[in-house]
Amino acid sequence: MKNNFDVIDIKGRKFLYSQKVEDHFFNPRNVLDNRADLKKFNARAKIGAPACGDVMKVYLRINPKTKIITDFKWKTFGCASAIASTSILSEMAIGKTIDQAYKITADKIVKALGGLPKKKIHCSVLGDRALRAAIDNFRKR
Repeated sequence: MKNNFDVIDIKGRKFLYSQKVEDHFFNPRNVLDNRADLKKFNARAKIGAPACGDVMKVYLRINPKTKIITDFKWKTFGCASAIASTSILSEMAIGKTIDQAYKITADKIVKALGGLPKKKIHCSVLGDRALRAAIDNFRKR
């Protein structure tokens, strides 16, 4: 019986990733285009984990009247888990109110990805922290 995980060899190190993680790593969604007009985003945050080198930049466009996230772009510098976590998080947040999006937890990101290796769980924590920091940035404006 085949499981839902594949081994990916990255720079000589083997990792066990779900097919969902592979998909979001190799085909990330909502990545910030370098030519994007950053002025259209009214919320932003940058979160980093110096211990592992992962850094996430999150840009949100939030409708000021409805408080619905209408766009979510990001740039992540890090491993496959960090990139996949930010990619799926962007899909999870678009269309939600900021109160609903604020409730997206690291556990929900991991579950949506079909799991992460234990030593990569911190990547999903960075994702939910980045989203909350961007929402906090919007609320302060």
